[in-house]
Amino acid sequence: MQRLIYSLVFHLALPSVWLRLLWRSRRAPAYRQRIGERFGRIHPPAAFNPARPLIWLHAVSMGETVATAPLVKALKQEFPDFQMLLTNMTPTGAEQARRLFGDSVIQHYAPYDIGWMLRRFLGAFRPRLLLLMETELWPNTIHEARRAGVPVLLVNGRLSDKSWRAYRRFPRLSRTMLGQVQRVCAQSEADAERFRDLGAQEVQVTGSLKFALHGSGAKPQALDAIKHWKGGRKLIVAGSTREGEEGKVLQAFRRCLADHPRGLLLIVPRHPERFDEAFSLCVTEGFRAGRRSEADLITDDTQVIIGDSMGEMMAYFASADIAFVGGSLVDTGCHNVLEPAAVGVPVIIGPSRFNFADVCDLLEDAGALRVAGDGDALGELWSELLAKPALRKQMGEAGKAVIAANQQALALTLAEIRPLLARRPE
Repeated sequence: MQRLIYSLVFHLALPSVWLRLLWRSRRAPAYRQRIGERFGRIHPPAAFNPARPLIWLHAVSMGETVATAPLVKALKQEFPDFQMLLTNMTPTGAEQARRLFGDSVIQHYAPYDIGWMLRRFLGAFRPRLLLLMETELWPNTIHEARRAGVPVLLVNGRLSDKSWRAYRRFPRLSRTMLGQVQRVCAQSEADAERFRDLGAQEVQVTGSLKFALHGSGAKPQALDAIKHWKGGRKLIVAGSTREGEEGKVLQAFRRCLADHPRGLLLIVPRHPERFDEAFSLCVTEGFRAGRRSEADLITDDTQVIIGDSMGEMMAYFASADIAFVGGSLVDTGCHNVLEPAAVGVPVIIGPSRFNFADVCDLLEDAGALRVAGDGDALGELWSELLAKPALRKQMGEAGKAVIAANQQALALTLAEIRPLLARRPE
């Protein structure tokens, strides 16, 4: 009954959903493109072969899509007869999918969680298995997949305390939904316990697939460009910053410049539609600012650079002396702290970490990560680390050691997937 009420509410909300997409497209025009796919219009590419078996992998946005890379590669190698369908909900996720996989996977926006849309989608692609990434738990998606005989796995599963409390408000809906999930592959024991509490029957702790991303290389062209900008200066990279966070980062950098006047700051906003806003803020605050897209205008006097590019984050972090990971000075739960740790760079975050709590705890306990409570504390911490190269090296080595010790996630996840692909479809 709760699922039926949920479905009715979702139907009634569809006009608002449509208007929200149009509103967001004012700043990010990609939200207006392929909009019909979200509402059940199916556009399989010419490369789609209905005679071949297919794995459907759903990753909501850019971060989750990046995390699929080692899994997609491993599945394509081990099951070459299967097609891979990757669905997203955001343009940044779709663009990241194209950048990572090109035409080797079928990319499509996922339909909204409405029964008739999902039945049309499942009927067109007829997947043999549905893999949901991280916290992509949608009642009708899971119900319609199981109704069509498609096993459902939640891989790289995580459930923050905040999300857990939200799901607990609807115990019957959550229990029914998770009861239809064949297996939950959780990132940590804390995540596993939350899933079990909500009604998941089969839960295995496999670790985070993001630990398997340490081999993701930085683009040589980007590395060369950043090396040219740096010269002999120390570079601080603030990656994946969110709205309201750049001001605090600039506050910290101003404090840092008092001790290290030749410092260089590279800010990479999480969402491309905010590149211009971040650049304007730098200028308004009195900094000499430049853009990655206008590299010829960056000089030795440039103090702050906006990383207005896509797919170069690993190059930015690999070139850094210190990394700050955004989404943590505002209460959005932090972004991927493993990226800078993987390239041996000291990691700094703000107090909000619920999206990566367990990973942050691992890195902090190992001495690879430190926490700043606000912009002033962040500036003081940056100043301290820039003055202590031995400490920076120690933190960087500790981060790489944590990643090396957690490489089992991909193998354990594949072990859960293999039996479901080997069996005959229902």
